[in-house]
This record gives sequence, C-alpha cells and structure tokens, in this order.
Amino acid sequence: MTNPELLILSILRALTEVALLTLLGQGLLAFLAGSRRATNPVYQIFQVVTRPVIRAVRFITPKLVLDKHIPLVAFFLLFWLWIFLAYVKRIICVANELNCVF
Repeated sequence: MTNPELLILSILRALTEVALLTLLGQGLLAFLAGSRRATNPVYQIFQVVTRPVIRAVRFITPKLVLDKHIPLVAFFLLFWLWIFLAYVKRIICVANELNCVF
C-alpha cells in the first residue's frame, strides 16, 4: 500500500469487521446458551471485546432506546460503517488509479 489513507481505512475496516463478527457471535451464543450465558467463558470474552462499542452506542442513542436493544443497534451501525468505509476505500482507489482488492 502506497497511500497512508488506504492503510488507515483498511485498519478501521478490519476493526469494524472484528466488532461486527464478535457481536454476531455474542448474539448467537446468547441464543444457544439461554439464561446460562453469563457463566459461559466465551460469552464473557465476547462481552469484553464488544463493551467499548456497546458503551459508545449507548452514549449516542437517546434514552428512549431500551438497553436490551443496544447490541442490535450497535450491529446495524457497525454494518453501515463497514459499508461506508468500503465506499470511501473504493473512491480513494479510483481517484489514485490503484487496483485495490475488496
């Protein structure tokens, strides 16, 4: 990569992907484990990874949104951020006439 902008975008997109997949895994594990999810060590690791995202989404959403809906809102916000970062990466690649792989 010759452009530092592409490097920064790739790092941001990778972090977004990690957060998205961790939220997805946490949701699936919560569905499978049921009420015993709080004692599951994998679920606890997922909580540690997703805690910054959940807190940030709780901060930016109005108090009208229930706490149990915050992970779903975080997932969709991260998904649209991931799409937006891909779009910006494409614009930079086209503007600099680079052959980028998405």
